[in-house]
Amino acid sequence: MPPSSIPIDLRVVLGSTTPPGRLHRAVEGATRRASFEADLFDLGAHRIGFADGTPAEDLDDDTGAAIAAVDSARALVFATPIYRGSLTGSLKNLFDLLPVPTLQGKVVGIVAMGASDHHYLGAERHLRDVLAFFGALPTPVAVYLNGGDFTDGQPGERAEALLDELFAGVHATATALSGVEELLAPTPLAAKAIKPRPAGASR
Repeated sequence: MPPSSIPIDLRVVLGSTTPPGRLHRAVEGATRRASFEADLFDLGAHRIGFADGTPAEDLDDDTGAAIAAVDSARALVFATPIYRGSLTGSLKNLFDLLPVPTLQGKVVGIVAMGASDHHYLGAERHLRDVLAFFGALPTPVAVYLNGGDFTDGQPGERAEALLDELFAGVHATATALSGVEELLAPTPLAAKAIKPRPAGASR
């Protein structure tokens, strides 16, 4: 389903392509509890093209909807399970597809989940590098959940509290920065390098 054309206050992008599981339930619950407009875009429920240089408008899948979902959000949370010590390939693929302006200057929260605390910095460290490329504004503290934060697949009180605090912090920061774009200078180098695509060009 295409995202609303009205910018949403907070959009959570879940970078898992497996059937809905614990992390899905945790972040979806946090969007329902939020006192502001928030929703979830789960990559696992969409067909996203591989980042091979083909423009999104030339694809017959959900790539355009995924880009629009990020672009239409005032602020975002990216959530990912830990795969091989880092973020999922599906989430990295989405970043490779996103034009720089879709994230430039936006406040972003980070949520990661692993079986134990051994990899708690893996995805966060890599995500901060990627977000810096776009000129996004990640919050200082991320949320990391492990198996002990769930009972019978449901998030416990600690997990819910951490997510609620993160979501509220991302929303409050984005609200405070609204209308003060001059504080977000300079423009990231990636944005300066953007060149208009010639009319009729397919790549």
